Amino acid sequence: MQGFRRRWMARFAARPVQGARLIMAALLLPSLAWAQTAASDQTLLSMSEAARRGQASELSRLLPTARGHVLEPLARYWEMRARLDTAPATEIRAALDAMAGTYWEDRLRNDWLLQLGKNRDWARFEVERPLFRMNDDRQVTCYTVMLDAAGSRLPPEVAAERVRELWLAQRDVDDGCATAAQALLASGHLRPAVAWLRARLMMEVGRSRAASQAVGLVEPASVPTVDAIAANPAKYLDDKITAIRPRTKELVTLAIIRLASQDPVLAADELDSLKWRAQLTAEERGWLWGVIGKRSAQRLQAEALSYFTKGELRFMTDDHLAWMARAGLRLGRWDAVRDAIYAMSPAQRSEIGWTYWRARSIEALQEPDAAVARAQAREIYETIASPRDFHGMLAMESLGLPIVAPTPPEPLTAEERRAAEQNPGLRRALAAMRLGLRGEGVREWNYQVALHTPGGMPDRELLAAADLACREQLWDRCINTSQRTREAIDMQQRFPTPHREQVVARTRDIGLDPAYVYGLIRQESRFVVEARSQVGASGLMQVMPATARWTARKIGLSDFRPHHINERDTNIQIGTAYLKFALDDFEGSLPLAAAAYNAGPSRARAWRNGPVLPGEIWAENIPFEETRDYVQRVLTNTVNYAALMSGAPQSLRQRLGTVGPRSGAAPAENTELP
Repeated sequence: MQGFRRRWMARFAARPVQGARLIMAALLLPSLAWAQTAASDQTLLSMSEAARRGQASELSRLLPTARGHVLEPLARYWEMRARLDTAPATEIRAALDAMAGTYWEDRLRNDWLLQLGKNRDWARFEVERPLFRMNDDRQVTCYTVMLDAAGSRLPPEVAAERVRELWLAQRDVDDGCATAAQALLASGHLRPAVAWLRARLMMEVGRSRAASQAVGLVEPASVPTVDAIAANPAKYLDDKITAIRPRTKELVTLAIIRLASQDPVLAADELDSLKWRAQLTAEERGWLWGVIGKRSAQRLQAEALSYFTKGELRFMTDDHLAWMARAGLRLGRWDAVRDAIYAMSPAQRSEIGWTYWRARSIEALQEPDAAVARAQAREIYETIASPRDFHGMLAMESLGLPIVAPTPPEPLTAEERRAAEQNPGLRRALAAMRLGLRGEGVREWNYQVALHTPGGMPDRELLAAADLACREQLWDRCINTSQRTREAIDMQQRFPTPHREQVVARTRDIGLDPAYVYGLIRQESRFVVEARSQVGASGLMQVMPATARWTARKIGLSDFRPHHINERDTNIQIGTAYLKFALDDFEGSLPLAAAAYNAGPSRARAWRNGPVLPGEIWAENIPFEETRDYVQRVLTNTVNYAALMSGAPQSLRQRLGTVGPRSGAAPAENTELP
């Protein structure tokens, strides 16, 4: 017990003010009370481990010891979740009542609703469904829409359209939307074409099991063929003599979609062959040319745009059209950029990125004349100009506006701070994170600020919650909570500078811009020192083990051991050193170095080949969505940090520069760079 107490005190010693307050409070407690508190904390940690291992009996044994703890709702959730498929409904209902008003009540309700749906227990589902506050689970919504149609609470045509929308948006095999789709297919209100459409979408993103599930609802006998197509599309197409039968045509379409992901040039030759040119419909061909064009554009192939022009744009998806616009940007074909954007759905066309590129295309094409085009473009830029967003910053620069930090909101009052400190959900979240249950604490925090009340917290409450997180040095909650404000923008909360002494000293020593380093750390880890990624990256700068070893050798850290990368100062030292190596290897290009940091230097080298492009166009064409978003966010962060740290106007375009093949005068590539 003394060892546990020492560990507890050491954990809070890293937070001087809060830690001192808690330690003093603990020391003032009677020893029995302290022992009881420590024991119940240990119970929560033991239950966390039992939940991870799926030990239902151990959770039931430990639950009584957790009663009265601030995290009792979490303990109850773990215990009941482990028995959800066997516990009587009366016990589940009692557990929900005992957690009333908390995140864990609604989390358990969500789990139970999914279980009730799979068990086809519709009577209990309909009783419980109206109590579900988060209302953010597509499967639960699909079950609900199906039941509303069956109970004549919703016109079946409306239900069918809603299920169609939800089902097509699901990215893997599911029960809820598939069950609703099956019911509406059986009633005739959902057309079989929707199942084939889902199969196309799933095959395009490599979810062959979901494609087979969709086909199985309308053509069970074709499921083995779909599986064979996913395994070897070229073989299936070679075996086909004709595509006259409707279902054969659908299967041929799936095969060409799959082939395009492997070899877009081969897929284009197949689609252009006389065999399919005459037999596939304009809709099928338009979709397929969209897929082939997208795959070619993702490989940065010069012929990508020509593939898009072979099909009718009205049959292409928003994803296809986005890649057509990118291919047009890469080739300087502003007419293609314009045509692709205007063919998008209204929802995608209105997104800030495509709004910006629409204005750029108007400006570039100068239609009907230069003056009118400039006025139209300016009007569009004014609707999106903002320092909050990559494309908003570019719009500001198009308008000639300086990028500076916005005026901060009015300071928080003592009452506003106190209300955040006393918020039950935030208090539970903090208690969980203090115990090392970060995942559980983050989920409770997010629920409290965004979902506990309809529409989430208003701006001033969000600012107060973010302030509480900042004071607790929970920088990820500070940033993410503050970013939810709509009008009151506190850039100091959104772009904090923890570990400033260490970061600034290190960047000064090796010649890095501290704003760039802060911009990267903010995107990598949100300043969570103990952050771990699924692929094994660690710490503030999310350094991979092999990269850490290589960099340590290069900078002479002879005593480096793998666990050292989890130490703050070592992580900063190695992460910044690697970033400097990358920046030097990519001739000082911030976007290229950021891409290399995220996706690896070999990919960044391949992506730079081709025409010399403005940095914003090059970044828009990064094939990986994660890396594209990463580079744009790191550069946006960098500009905002520079504005805050210097107090001077900044330029995003200057930092983006131009990107193209390696110059002849550049030193040889650092091929050792991992």
